[in-house]
Amino acid sequence: MSAGQYTPGPDRRPEPDVNTTPSSAAQPSEDREPAYGGVPSYAPDAPGTGGTTGTSGTATAPGPAAGGTADRKVTRAGVIWAAVVAALVLLILLIVFILQNQEQALVKFLGFEGAVPLGMALFIAAVTGGVLVAVAGGARILQLRSNAHRARARQRK
Repeated sequence: MSAGQYTPGPDRRPEPDVNTTPSSAAQPSEDREPAYGGVPSYAPDAPGTGGTTGTSGTATAPGPAAGGTADRKVTRAGVIWAAVVAALVLLILLIVFILQNQEQALVKFLGFEGAVPLGMALFIAAVTGGVLVAVAGGARILQLRSNAHRARARQRK
């Protein structure tokens, strides 16, 4: 049996909590932290729980009230910067992949035949697949937009 698991007593009633004192039992349940089987519950977003340990045993970061600093806001510039950095890392990995796979591969497509470096052939195949997915997604977006436009036009009439 794991800690924190509910076990009824012999008469099928919950056993009294050994950690509950008469003074804390008189408090409303929202003012005190409930304990089941002697193990306090873990609520990371609950007020006043900054610095408590969770199931992994690591301490959570104190909230803005404990640290005295305001929450950091996510901005468009920050998101774009993170996306550019991630794209650059992926581009570097892609260049390394292409440079390490320079063996010539024989490629046949619709009667055409040619020798292309293996890394470049795989890159072209991946880009072609991405373009096909983007075209299908774009067509679906246009379809949804036209349906929404028609629905708005019907509501105006």
